[in-house]
Amino acid sequence: MINRKVLAVGVISLAGSMAAVAAVSPQEAAALGADLTPFGAIKAGNADGSIPAYTGGQQVLPGMDAANGKYVDPFANEKPLYRITAENMAQYGDKLSDGLKQLLTTQKDYYLDIYPTHRTMAYPDKVLAATKRNATECKTFNEGVSIAENCRGGIPFPVPKTGNEAMWNKVLSYWGDKAWESDKVSFWMITQEGTPVLTNLMHPYTEKPYYQVDRTDRPTNVLSRVIGWTQGPARKSGEINGTTDYLDPVAVPRKAWQYTVGQRRVKLAPEFSYDTPMAPTGGTMFYDELFLFDGKQDRFDFKLVGRREMFMPVNNYKVTFGCTVDKLFVGTHMNPDCERWELRRVWEVEATLKPGMRHANSKRHYYWEEDGWASGLLDGWDQAGKLNRFGVNYSYPVADVKAQMAPTFSIYNFNRGTMSYQSDITTGPNAIHRYVEPKPERELSPESITSGGLR
Repeated sequence: MINRKVLAVGVISLAGSMAAVAAVSPQEAAALGADLTPFGAIKAGNADGSIPAYTGGQQVLPGMDAANGKYVDPFANEKPLYRITAENMAQYGDKLSDGLKQLLTTQKDYYLDIYPTHRTMAYPDKVLAATKRNATECKTFNEGVSIAENCRGGIPFPVPKTGNEAMWNKVLSYWGDKAWESDKVSFWMITQEGTPVLTNLMHPYTEKPYYQVDRTDRPTNVLSRVIGWTQGPARKSGEINGTTDYLDPVAVPRKAWQYTVGQRRVKLAPEFSYDTPMAPTGGTMFYDELFLFDGKQDRFDFKLVGRREMFMPVNNYKVTFGCTVDKLFVGTHMNPDCERWELRRVWEVEATLKPGMRHANSKRHYYWEEDGWASGLLDGWDQAGKLNRFGVNYSYPVADVKAQMAPTFSIYNFNRGTMSYQSDITTGPNAIHRYVEPKPERELSPESITSGGLR
């Protein structure tokens, strides 16, 4: 006989897990374009003026050659305001993440040069219109793990209320509505001895169909798509990897696949997720550390801590275009002369591993810059409660399309004394980041790609 009470409780529990999280009220949304920017950041500067008021973002600069993927650094001649080292970091402790403090403490020759803050982020009008709509209409469901399809085209949560909403803003930060590619994606591992090892070279094709609302051939449930053709090392040359992520990963899980030259066939690759070590990085980076967070939000409880002021790696043309590979690393850390740090407002999210879930990290803290959401920091603690991982995601504005790119990031493993670095574009003065027209949907299936339909 069916226990009606148990059945009722089960139905209520299921309904609760599927229920959509409410968007903000019209009164709260009215702050967009008033006290808040149209994309949800605080419009005013801070009390001492070290963070200026938002005035519209960066304009297109003379000398920029966007067609050939060349971008001009408008701040190339600026000098740092001050430098933070292990000796004086206590003075700035409230604006440093735990990972940055650890890096400054353990790497005595590392420092942060702090530059003037320039709020350069801008968005196209159509993205701002969709963002305003999303403030009152966009919702998450499946306990924050999934996001509704009607959110497409804008920042999903300009006034975030939960940690999951803030994480969705990062994942769906606006890089443009076209596809982008470069000559090479490079993966580097820096050994304990400070030796840089090139672990992988790849030609990428990346797009976010979430923002391609004007295309009629795109499935409306697709979040992002990444395809990479391996160019090195020689033993891996010719391999192709692909991942497609969906707005509802509960109903439609990540589609990850790999084509190997020796077998000449496509196989599914479900291991491309969570804390599985990434082979292209020599196993030093987890798949869910791509751009500091990537994948499904089901293993952690994400708590929105709130806004705070912190030093962030923004307007970083220098790390991407200004330093050649031979200058990019010093010892077992990034060359601080190749980095640019500014004081910014950020959203802090605390992630705690759910009971019964497995992951190498027991806790993480994320910090996402409020204007563009692309730039960020990651602190990670192991199962013993020891701070063991630190990540930096660098960003720079792309004025001609009113977007912000964050193609380069580094992950430090404090336990091993190693670092991994990925650049989605070739590093140095010859770096190329190019927007391209998205390929037709029919050319983006694994079968079409591996048969030579797209290269």
